Amino acid sequence: MSVKQISVFLENKPGTLEEMCEVLAKNNVNIRAMSLAETKDFGIARMIADDEFQASNVLKDAGFISSLTPVLAVEISDEIGALSKTLKLFAEGNINIEYMYAFRGTKQVGVACMIFRVNNVKEAEVFLTSKGEKLLDQEMLQQLSK
Repeated sequence: MSVKQISVFLENKPGTLEEMCEVLAKNNVNIRAMSLAETKDFGIARMIADDEFQASNVLKDAGFISSLTPVLAVEISDEIGALSKTLKLFAEGNINIEYMYAFRGTKQVGVACMIFRVNNVKEAEVFLTSKGEKLLDQEMLQQLSK
């Protein structure tokens, strides 16, 4: 039960991120979460969209280089220590976290969502669900925001 993250390679210059977002907006693609990492010459925008395949196609048609990557969307309590508890499970399961980012993702009070890129998505899914963690798929993310 993973979601598809879109990674977009962007030239590191003013206006490039805005151009990418404008292309998505003009094509009615909703960005649900985003993280931006940069180096001197380029950046990588990582995002979760309401329709990852439409977003990918729209970006490709506009000349952006992108890729789809499976990531885990884990629902956690929006309270002190909740992230630490979840991270302890990752350590217990010997699951390496390559990167992560958070987004509210829901109108439900007291709930947050973390996106995790891990070394083995399938093994992590099995382990985390066996420990009672709630993993979300693309459809569930869409329902949470309604």
